[in-house]
Amino acid sequence: MLIGVIVTLSALLLLGGGAFGAYAYLNSSTPQPTRIAQPTTSTPPTTAPPTTDPPPPDPTPTDSPTPSSTPSTSSDTPLEHTEFGNWNYSLKGEKYAARKVAGWTYDSCAPLDAEGVMADNNCASAVQLAYTAYGGNLKAVQIIFQFDAAGDAKKTANQLKNSADRKVAWRRASAHSRYAYGAIYTGAYLNYVVVTVVTTNESAKPKAKKFHTAMQTDRGISFFLNRREDEQVVTS
Repeated sequence: MLIGVIVTLSALLLLGGGAFGAYAYLNSSTPQPTRIAQPTTSTPPTTAPPTTDPPPPDPTPTDSPTPSSTPSTSSDTPLEHTEFGNWNYSLKGEKYAARKVAGWTYDSCAPLDAEGVMADNNCASAVQLAYTAYGGNLKAVQIIFQFDAAGDAKKTANQLKNSADRKVAWRRASAHSRYAYGAIYTGAYLNYVVVTVVTTNESAKPKAKKFHTAMQTDRGISFFLNRREDEQVVTS
């Protein structure tokens, strides 16, 4: 299956489909997101105390992706959250943007492994990223697990299907405590598993599904297109 995906993506690029063809291919095979459960008890406020300076505004979508920092150059090199900055997406007239508000780097997957799935599948390391968009009306948490083998990543994604909310210890404090839209995507891309959680209030709910799909697919396709040996990762 993995070889077939790589061959198909390579063919799309060679035939001139470029990134659009690759995105379209992955989008067509991306399952529906799984809803996450509403908290059963009240959650303490997650916002930081006010400061004298207002927080920076959410970024405006741009047409050209830019590197967020000095990235890793090999798929064997552990990811660092500093490789990922603000997220900008622009493709065929659709534009989305989110501001990175926090990030965490883990030298093992244990802190995020709620039920032992990652340990069973030889997960090596992970990063977790927190984003906000539409003035805080949409929040996103993205976890990237790195494995030694693509087969382990695919097996993990299958085991997380419809249960990632329970099996991944993602940072709920970085999401809304109550939400109108709350869902989670999971997918395997080469030797990485990407888990993307998005929550919104009512005002951002109409934009949530397309935003969510774009963020998940964009991160996944970046590994196919950019994160090969001796090449750099460019986050869009």
